[in-house]
Amino acid sequence: MHATRNTVRRSLVAVAALPLLAVALTACGYGSESTDDKVAPAAKGDKIDGLDTVKIGYFPNLTHATALVGHQEGILQKELGGTKLSATTFNAGPSEIEALNAGSIDIGFIGPSPSINGYVKSQGKNLRIIGGSASGGVKLVVNPKKIKTLDDLKGKKIATPQLGNTQDVAFLHWINEKGWKVDAESGKGDVSVVRTENKVTPNAYLSGSIDGAWVPEPTASKLVSDGAKVLLDESTLWPDKKFVITNIIVSQKFLAEHPAVVEAVLRGTVKTNAWINANPDKAKESANAKLKDLTGKALPAEVIDPAWPSIQFIDDPLAATLQAQADHAVSAGFLQKPDLAGIYDLKPLNKVLEAEGKPAVADAGLGVK
Repeated sequence: MHATRNTVRRSLVAVAALPLLAVALTACGYGSESTDDKVAPAAKGDKIDGLDTVKIGYFPNLTHATALVGHQEGILQKELGGTKLSATTFNAGPSEIEALNAGSIDIGFIGPSPSINGYVKSQGKNLRIIGGSASGGVKLVVNPKKIKTLDDLKGKKIATPQLGNTQDVAFLHWINEKGWKVDAESGKGDVSVVRTENKVTPNAYLSGSIDGAWVPEPTASKLVSDGAKVLLDESTLWPDKKFVITNIIVSQKFLAEHPAVVEAVLRGTVKTNAWINANPDKAKESANAKLKDLTGKALPAEVIDPAWPSIQFIDDPLAATLQAQADHAVSAGFLQKPDLAGIYDLKPLNKVLEAEGKPAVADAGLGVK
């Protein structure tokens, strides 16, 4: 029994490496294969540290809008000067971590679960989190004919994106806080937790095979457009209504060899986030235009309009919430207690923030010494 439990735990650790939006909707088709993005503004000026190219990875998701908009508007490339930005898109956290480990990308936008797992599996040797990008954008949406209050979830079938992913852990933690019981592996118990890929969740909802879903945007807004109702926004469960959904990571080798390039990228992300927050409507259009470039389809207005304001684009990586999410995964049985000491290096970001006249951000005691 003990050996079996360890085997299950190891498999769940691998699953938990999926990011918050590993299978999130990305366009009207709600899902796409990983692709190299060939459309990029021209590199102009001197190369930073003489480096020809910096390779950046991100997802074609709304929660990666810092990358989408920064790339689309040329803000990132402007900060890089003559060093060319080469972007690759991913749809799963493990594949992006593999690319970082292999040197196929240098810097990545990614969710907290793969950040944690990538760091732990490498014994703290492959990556650092160097900044934040987005918070929020996760909701519990339900069939209003079947579920009118949170207590009505008992006995119902609620979807999460995948066994052990961040929304799955969050929902199981919420269930536990309610005093209800659910077997984490099977999803059976007081609530039936149905692991369903976000790209098929809308059809599952319309067919009646699920009664609701704890899902990220824009899946949640797609379900609402199909008649569902938002019953709970996960941000309301967190201090200051903020929790990390997208981090910026870098390979430790690249950070050591090209710190000036890392700073340039961070200047670009900070300026991009400032532009997004100052121009929300233009930023939404820019992100959707980039999604169309990457996936062939833009998100329809009835999906992107309600989804966009539920996501906060911030520079702070919200380190304390990363630790809390790891603790929730441990209590759910998905992870053994991870040692996250040294996962953050926020010195480059704080240098950029200081130059921009903005306050420093904290690493919750998980930074490099």
